[in-house]
Amino acid sequence: MAGVLKRNWRRRSREEWQEVFARHGSSGLSVTAFCARESISVSSFQRWRATVGPVCGKAVAGGATRKEAFVDLGVLGSGGTSRWELKLDLGDGVVLHLVRG
Repeated sequence: MAGVLKRNWRRRSREEWQEVFARHGSSGLSVTAFCARESISVSSFQRWRATVGPVCGKAVAGGATRKEAFVDLGVLGSGGTSRWELKLDLGDGVVLHLVRG
């Protein structure tokens, strides 16, 4: 058909999507710019990120545990004198802010 763009469609495994998300995280690009560079549709990127995005300590097949990332906050005393603050930029303007103490 004239005027129809032929797209190179490709099925990615969960592990390949994890690699895509890791590349995006280190790229410094917005989702739109990254997807354009990688020839990925933004809707597919967002759908897969919602289902298999960063996996930290979740159970996988065979009962094993995946540990993609770990933040060591050191020893936190129970006396209430320890204070920590953690900000995670999850992208698209979403920031998780945790404070203790």
